[in-house]
Amino acid sequence: MSRTVSSWILSSARNSIVLQGKGRLYSICVPNRNKIKWKLVFSKTYLYPAGNCSLDNTFSLKKAFRHTSTEEEQFSFQLSPSQINDILRAGELSHRILDLNGKNANSVLRFESNQLASNTPVEDRRSAATCLQTKGMMFGVFDGHAGSACAQAVSERLLHYIAVSLMSRQTLEEMELAAECLKPVPPILQWHKHLNDTEYQEITSQYFENLRVYWQHLLDLDAEPAFSLEEAMICAFKRLDSDISLEVQAPQEKELMRNIALQVAFSGATACVAHIDGVHLHVANTGDCRAILGVHEEDGTWSTLPLTRDHNAFNEFEIRRLKREHPRSEEKTLFVNDRLLGILIPSRAFGDVQLKWSKELQHSILENSCDVEALNIYQYVPPSYYTPPYLTAEPEVTYHKLRGKDKFLVIASDGLWEMLSNEKVVELVAGHLTELNVQKPQLAFEKPVNLGYMHSLLLQRKNRGVTSLDQNVATHLIRHAIGSNEYGEVDQEKLTAMLTLPEDLARMYRDDITVTVIYFNSETIENYHRNNE
Repeated sequence: MSRTVSSWILSSARNSIVLQGKGRLYSICVPNRNKIKWKLVFSKTYLYPAGNCSLDNTFSLKKAFRHTSTEEEQFSFQLSPSQINDILRAGELSHRILDLNGKNANSVLRFESNQLASNTPVEDRRSAATCLQTKGMMFGVFDGHAGSACAQAVSERLLHYIAVSLMSRQTLEEMELAAECLKPVPPILQWHKHLNDTEYQEITSQYFENLRVYWQHLLDLDAEPAFSLEEAMICAFKRLDSDISLEVQAPQEKELMRNIALQVAFSGATACVAHIDGVHLHVANTGDCRAILGVHEEDGTWSTLPLTRDHNAFNEFEIRRLKREHPRSEEKTLFVNDRLLGILIPSRAFGDVQLKWSKELQHSILENSCDVEALNIYQYVPPSYYTPPYLTAEPEVTYHKLRGKDKFLVIASDGLWEMLSNEKVVELVAGHLTELNVQKPQLAFEKPVNLGYMHSLLLQRKNRGVTSLDQNVATHLIRHAIGSNEYGEVDQEKLTAMLTLPEDLARMYRDDITVTVIYFNSETIENYHRNNE
């Protein structure tokens, strides 16, 4: 990004402008300095008032690096390399899977994740956990809209619902007996979290009680639940979305819990969750997060295997599905300007009850609530709202049997895919993996050693590409997503500008980005195939 472009970003931000970017329309209005500043952002969801409820968890760039407004007098795009790294690496999470007994080694070798905010606070969430009562590991990325409340709740709860759906009747009975006797319930998941991956501590007990109601429902079934993994994931997604809807309709004694339930239900979130058990990989997707496999072919080349389809107006299957579910008289109003009812880009999501409930139910809930404006509750009902629900949280589930050549899985929010293609992401991860595997050359000293000779050796090392790399591949992807120029190289000036954009401008150029990369243990996978041929 040249200085001319950087200057244009700043000057355009100080005027009322409308920009078209990545298929989304954004508008910002900045009035005179002496007047109250406001903005409207027509982003992934709706034309929505600026500002965020204080209940939302925060994950934002340090104020020292990021401007809060385009109105600031001293506006600068300058960052040192170390400051850039501090920002990009703040959300890093990595975990290596250890096998202590040397048997039945996990097919997951390690995973690396990172997150970069555009919204303040960030609306994306992520989850990673090992299942303790069943086999397997789960990884999820959740992209919130109209606030972070729904994404936060889903990131905390969905993996539990999936794990419970997979449990045997005996395990469910043991858990219910412990709960009845007021004894500790056996842990369901071992979480792998970043320090900033916070929770709604105030309502954890309510979430547990509703999860318990769910497993009681499974116990009420006449026979062993015996869900397939695909069925378990679909059932878990739909049940959690139903619970989110019911919780906001139930009486709440505490105002805080009532407010959180309102925010969760009236905001929304897309979700992509992978369950990995040995060579069995299942991916459940609702919305426009995405999962792809990086495949190392026998001839040494890399290929990409998509495991999800984006649920939006560009998906012909989604268009046909919605047309089947609604009268023919609504065919022209289901998607307007490539948005569901002219409002929402993803056509599947958790929450967003204003696209699922009747008008009467919405009015009934909101009129008995506290100050919904203070909670940023979105209340607009489109004129073509005739036959709800228009939105579903039901996922599409893809199964893939892992092969030795399947090297890694990338799950990310659409903030990454808006910037990089599937193929480019695989290329970057594969290249990063190769570079990290290259051993650093030893400095073979010849006598006598002098400064000129040492300088020559250091230049040789640099020319061989042994430079200071991001150890976390998710950081590497984010760096390229926001900093790459037209040649695919990271432009430091562009990277600096993208990281220092004011809060009221950043969303015009990039979305929140959340990335998790899971590396597979090829030896374990190949051993499985050898032993089961």
